[in-house]
Amino acid sequence: MQTAKYKRVLLKLSGEAFQGERKDYGIDAAVLSTIAVQIKNVREMGVDISVVVGGGNIFRGTTGAKSGMDRVTADQAGMLATIINGLVLQDALERIGIVTRTMSAIDVQKVCEPYIRRRALRHMEKGRVCIFVAGTGNPYMTTDTAAALRAIEIDADVLLMAKNRVDGVYSADPNKYPDARKFEHLSFIDALNMRLAVMDATAISLCLENKLPIIVFNLQAANSIERAVAGEHIGTVVGSRND
Repeated sequence: MQTAKYKRVLLKLSGEAFQGERKDYGIDAAVLSTIAVQIKNVREMGVDISVVVGGGNIFRGTTGAKSGMDRVTADQAGMLATIINGLVLQDALERIGIVTRTMSAIDVQKVCEPYIRRRALRHMEKGRVCIFVAGTGNPYMTTDTAAALRAIEIDADVLLMAKNRVDGVYSADPNKYPDARKFEHLSFIDALNMRLAVMDATAISLCLENKLPIIVFNLQAANSIERAVAGEHIGTVVGSRND
């Protein structure tokens, strides 16, 4: 069992993280199981861990809007996709003994709780894992922004950005440009000014204003979530030089 560097973390999982090896869309059961076991291991390290999930493996609002959908309606459909992923992750966690609460930014009380900050804090005090779904509940806002917002609201020590087969932040897309340079550390201002594909500018600005460090790492690396929580340098750190 590793020693944790952080006491409370917010893990952001993109919809693509759930997709795993699937080429089209959907949820890879093996990947889901691996994620659940890692979250359990982090919890057993004595760390409060909450999760924000995306929905791009099922439906992406921006894609729907590009195909002609009304943008607000498309984003609302995307919020529903995140709820599906949240419920699936909840089930995977509870099957291995982790008490979990899925909390939604939009009203779907037949399937999960509404997001209320004080209730989420109480769940964490009782050792439960909270899964935050439906983004911020607002169109035009990404789940990256939701992750930054929720991390700040629950007083997380760090925001963990688990990427799908990308082991950090690069100067360009490493899949297209083999000579792209990987950054070991980035300041918030550099991430904003260089317009790098870390997360959207609103999310980075929230982290900057609230001095919340971000760790960007490859979810597929062995025990990646646990290693990030233990403070091992496995990706790119966005924040001050002391983070």
